[in-house]
Amino acid sequence: MNANPIPPLHLYSVPSDAQPSAVAPPKRERPRTAWTADQLMATQFPEPKWAVPGILAEGVSLLAGPPKVGKSWLSLGLALAVAAGGQAFDSVPVPGGPVLYLALEDTPRRLQSRMGKLLGGQPAPAGLTLVTECPPFPQGGTEAIAQWLDRNPDARMVVIDVFAKMRGQAPQGVSAYDADYVSVSYAKRLADHYSVAVILVHHVRKAASEDFLTEVSGTNGIAGAADATLVLKRARGQADGILHVTGRDVDEAEYALQFQSASGAWHLLDGPATDHTVGDTRAAILRYVRAHPGAKPKDMAGELSQVDIDTIRRTCSRMAEAGQLTRDGSGRYYPDTETRTQGVPEVSELSDCPVTSPDQHEYPGQSELELSGLSGSTEAEGTTA
Repeated sequence: MNANPIPPLHLYSVPSDAQPSAVAPPKRERPRTAWTADQLMATQFPEPKWAVPGILAEGVSLLAGPPKVGKSWLSLGLALAVAAGGQAFDSVPVPGGPVLYLALEDTPRRLQSRMGKLLGGQPAPAGLTLVTECPPFPQGGTEAIAQWLDRNPDARMVVIDVFAKMRGQAPQGVSAYDADYVSVSYAKRLADHYSVAVILVHHVRKAASEDFLTEVSGTNGIAGAADATLVLKRARGQADGILHVTGRDVDEAEYALQFQSASGAWHLLDGPATDHTVGDTRAAILRYVRAHPGAKPKDMAGELSQVDIDTIRRTCSRMAEAGQLTRDGSGRYYPDTETRTQGVPEVSELSDCPVTSPDQHEYPGQSELELSGLSGSTEAEGTTA
């Protein structure tokens, strides 16, 4: 028998630096939670830190989607981009910093294969820590992640793939809503205390819904406790997926994505998502009406020479019925200003964080759970120094 058994593949086994750091990590004090009204208005707070500008801010973000839609490819690609300080979705520049990726459904061999494909010959970033096992939040997982964050004070993101592996058993005697809310609150405490983005990869229900928030598996307590919710859904047309985003610090928006099978990467497509999820004729009409509000079908016929006027009339009428265009009493068509996709910022504007849209959802406040023991706990038996 081998005298040196293989160490367990969990977060406790991640080695710390061989040499102790000459500079002690900054002491993190418990954030203030009470003010008088005048004190609060006079306080200056730092802007939220963005892992992916305009899309992923500090706090807890749910990344949900159906099985095999590509959530793990997307989250691993984001982790590599942030750790290297590269470009998320092949187009959005991101600031670099340490990233912890808990790949709780993968093996080291599969992770190596996927990273090799995503990197495409580029060197792997040393700032990305990959872990294949970690105890659930209530059984020591919170402390294990906190210890890694203490060793990496400049960390920008933690990815947990999948959330179900970390939530642990529900507390006895509580409702399903409260159990879901508490399970996300473990990650919420970490995100708030360390000012990092924590992504919880999750699933959606089998039944589709017009409101993507209601598709998140579980009760509303899961989305309610999170700061943002991102749902990746399969799409028609040129796009392979639509990323629906809403949150407290994130504007509600939809982004059209295309999966690059050769590299395993998700690529962000230019323009509103509707341009990539409708047929070619509808996409051409949308582009024309957006450039010429108030156009009539006969106006479009001059530009859309490959489509006859009757087809343009029928398509415009159907698009108005579907809410993709609006029509006035004289038969003029305008871009639909009521949908979320109108006004989605272009890629170059993602970091500008535009004003919150009027239909942005609001969620219940965060949990009142204490922070005791979060950063000051000692490591469990078997932990390497």
